[in-house]
Amino acid sequence: MNNVDILIAGGNLTGLSLAIALKQGLGDSFSVTVADPMLNRASGDARASAIAAAARRLFETVGAWDAIANNAQPILDMVVTDSKLDDAIRPTFLTFDGEIAPGEPFAHMIENGPLVAALLKRARETGVDLRPVAISEFSNEGERVTAKLSDGTQMSARLLAAADGARSRIREIAGIQSFGWPYPQSGIVTTVAHERPHHGRAEEHFLPAGPFAILPLTGNRSSIVWTEETQEAERIVALSDAEFHAALEKRFGLHLGEISLAGARRAYPLGLSVARSFIADRVALVGDAAHVIHPIAGQGLNMGLRDIAALAEAVVDAARLGLDIGSSNVLERYQRWRRFDTMAMGVATDGLNRLFSNHSGVLRLARDVGLGIVDRMPMVKDFFIREAAGVTGEVPKLLRGEAL
Repeated sequence: MNNVDILIAGGNLTGLSLAIALKQGLGDSFSVTVADPMLNRASGDARASAIAAAARRLFETVGAWDAIANNAQPILDMVVTDSKLDDAIRPTFLTFDGEIAPGEPFAHMIENGPLVAALLKRARETGVDLRPVAISEFSNEGERVTAKLSDGTQMSARLLAAADGARSRIREIAGIQSFGWPYPQSGIVTTVAHERPHHGRAEEHFLPAGPFAILPLTGNRSSIVWTEETQEAERIVALSDAEFHAALEKRFGLHLGEISLAGARRAYPLGLSVARSFIADRVALVGDAAHVIHPIAGQGLNMGLRDIAALAEAVVDAARLGLDIGSSNVLERYQRWRRFDTMAMGVATDGLNRLFSNHSGVLRLARDVGLGIVDRMPMVKDFFIREAAGVTGEVPKLLRGEAL
């Protein structure tokens, strides 16, 4: 039996960030272990992530940002259009400046591969124990959780954190139900290169099937998040390279010159799912294990990083007071901190998706009028940008750039 203080299931972006934050905040006298069978395998994740300003502050505070800063592209402005696929012109209804303060962009885009690599390196530097195995089962033993790993090892921990994704095995064993629904949509993700520079501009084209987002990456490249009805998405992904290029170019346009594929293409099913509880006895859910939302606002990873900032602060505060870091009081503090924000974001993204992913001419007229009104209200736009940046409300220390 190996005794540790905190055991984390999942070595993804959320799990590694949580491990680093906890290890830094708690110090060498506390042990943190991450278990994930994929830890020693090359990531096949072709996606890129929007890192909001608050999340960037977290990465800076835990010492991971310097390693990825050169791979991060600041979003300097954003435009929103609404049109049909065959429309010759896509009028801009809403624009956003990309800064929440002078010199501080509201978000950066970075590919997941370099980000995971940087977090793995930082986890090793801080002394996190990384184990390339899965947690097969666990049981609550009063003051500790006993987990059985896939290599036969048993580990005993005061707290088990589930960062093992939307199909969380830990959530299932803990008996925590989720509510939500699948969308009849899938998100096609790929990377393109283009002739002309994007100048840090992000574009969101609302088309009847769903949003088509062009998100700037370093160099003359952009990440594409392309929402289609699921059957159509599967058909598009299966096209030949030439046919896929033609379908992509029809939506992308030629404003950045000729485009070419610069990465693999994959389709991911979309849905809304929120755990009925974020906690159980000595168990805390974070990231996709706790909630999955539509990517329409680019907040998926950022919601997970807000989880880990709140959980890490609750745990570190308890440890400094000499309290049990896995007690129900500590975990309840975490849940109170995160649940309302999660529900609000889930409702907002679900509503936006329903409003913009349809063929109704009446709804299109109403939303275009609404977007035009918002575009003429600087204070409202500033609120939306700060909300997307994660700097409003009761913000945990790490997201404010303060060490635990």
